[in-house]
Amino acid sequence: MAGTLDEAFMAHRPALLRYFRARGAGDEADDLLQDLWMKLSAAGSIEADDSLAYLYRMAHNLMLDRRRGAVRRRLREENYQEVIDDTDETPGAEHVLLAREALQRIEAVLAGLGPKTEHIFRRHRVEGIAQRDIAAEFGVTLSAIEKHLQKAYRAVAAAQADLMKNEADVRVREVKDDRR
Repeated sequence: MAGTLDEAFMAHRPALLRYFRARGAGDEADDLLQDLWMKLSAAGSIEADDSLAYLYRMAHNLMLDRRRGAVRRRLREENYQEVIDDTDETPGAEHVLLAREALQRIEAVLAGLGPKTEHIFRRHRVEGIAQRDIAAEFGVTLSAIEKHLQKAYRAVAAAQADLMKNEADVRVREVKDDRR
């Protein structure tokens, strides 16, 4: 049955669609048929000795390619999920200890600023109370609240800078330990 593949495709389109569905393509049968047509269109007008057999071979290869791709995607997703599941995000004992020490240090710095400044800082930063409301609560101006907050911010920033330096030293030690 000689002829062009385009002609054979048009004549046997319903049979090719049934072929895809019979081999488990299901909802993808129409997509596979479209892909087959796109391959034929890209190739131009091709003559074949047995154009129908050639079309079915193309259809078979197209299904194999889809299945292989699906298997690769599934395996890639499983491997990715295993990597994600295997990562232990639990902080190490040293990191937990450093975090606790950092919190204690920040609390000590805040306590050293005086009860009023500490209370204003906690009300604003921890509890989320607006500065105007805190000013009304204390019976002071907004400017006074801002000055207390600036004092607290400077003290906390200085403490954090010291802590970050210490944490960087710990990370360097962890990297060295991991290399051993």
